[in-house]
Amino acid sequence: MSKKYFGTDGVRGRVGEAPITPDFVMRLGYAAGKVLVSELSTEKGDHPAVVIGKDTRISGYMLESALQAGLSAAGVDVLLLGPMPTPAIAYLTRALRAQAGIVISASHNPFEDNGIKFFSASGAKLPDHTEHAIEQELEAPLITMPSARLGKAKRINDAAGRYIEFCKSAFPNELDLRGLKIVVDCAHGATYHIAPHVFHELGAEVVAIGNQPDGLNINHECGSTSPKKMQAAVREHQADIGVAFDGDGDRLIMADSTGELYDGDRLLYMIAKHRQQHGLLKGGLVGTLMTNLGMEHALEKLAIPFARANVGDRHVLALMQERGWQLGGENSGHIICLDKHTTGDGIIAALQVLQALRVAHGTLADYTREMTVYPQILINVRVAKGCDFRNDAAVQSALNEAQRDLDGSGRVLLRASGTEPLVRVMVEGRVEEQVRRWAETIAAAVRNLAEK
Repeated sequence: MSKKYFGTDGVRGRVGEAPITPDFVMRLGYAAGKVLVSELSTEKGDHPAVVIGKDTRISGYMLESALQAGLSAAGVDVLLLGPMPTPAIAYLTRALRAQAGIVISASHNPFEDNGIKFFSASGAKLPDHTEHAIEQELEAPLITMPSARLGKAKRINDAAGRYIEFCKSAFPNELDLRGLKIVVDCAHGATYHIAPHVFHELGAEVVAIGNQPDGLNINHECGSTSPKKMQAAVREHQADIGVAFDGDGDRLIMADSTGELYDGDRLLYMIAKHRQQHGLLKGGLVGTLMTNLGMEHALEKLAIPFARANVGDRHVLALMQERGWQLGGENSGHIICLDKHTTGDGIIAALQVLQALRVAHGTLADYTREMTVYPQILINVRVAKGCDFRNDAAVQSALNEAQRDLDGSGRVLLRASGTEPLVRVMVEGRVEEQVRRWAETIAAAVRNLAEK
């Protein structure tokens, strides 16, 4: 059964356009509240409680108020966290014993977008059946609870401090970051008042950038999706390492002292390698269809099992749980360490990498030297919603020709984005010129279809 509003990462879109409008978000809060009341209300009849956090987009104020109104009308208490990273909301949902957590964020998207996503009481993303139940409730009329049963709202003033301590607990007590100078790029997003403190309190000298959000500058020419400023700051300040997060703090990219970038694949490889060397790796590693073939081959040499899931941290997590593995993620920088957290967390992932480097007394380059990264070209083509690129003859012809030419020495992947009206064209192989040529050829075929 398909879902009308929920995508791969909650409900997302352009602010002011359906479904990200105040009236819809209020009804979404009410529908979610009604489902929580029916499924999760306490034995004594107390009100269920929901935590709400947001990133730094200006629209977060409006959407937070709309959600709060809908939840209160459904008889649900609201605990307001203010600007907090997405993984912090997952943690605080569990720590505060709330029935659910709600995040107002569009992650790495520009400030004009926003979205609503949910966590269960355990700090995991809501199961499909609960999302279906919420969508069904959206079709019902909004009937406010009697006044005596309306929900209340309370602000949690120490949320940031709680989460900082949680992040620090993921780093071994016997280690510290003294002697390291780290550039921390917060993307003018939700980690701006969190990440610099975590690394500083563990002993590092921190140069913070992208830490002055104004509601409009989130992800703008900064952060993990645009790391040039972080690279330049590493070189300017002669730092040892650069760390860049996305707007909601669940995505990570790093740079070494020369400014060379290390994406999610290389960082995952480092964490897996360290854990195997020290008997800490449980099972293997889950990647996605986008994971670089070079990482798969490097893991084979270490005899570390590897499996690919569909793109999206929801699919990665599901396969990890199915196999009983603790480590997985995406080359975009979503990294999940299930022994440390229930969801992907950029700060905690960075600390796992830094732990490996401190124990090995090495650098990012040293620790990934044996991993060859194959050329991989990704082109995003904007299309109309519902574009049927899979059944277009010209697109399929270009795809088939590319696969024949690569002849088993590379991969081609076409997929629709789960969060934006895009078709993502990825080609990977040993020869960059060949890879680029086929990526551009297939992207042109998709673009021609979109323009018809």
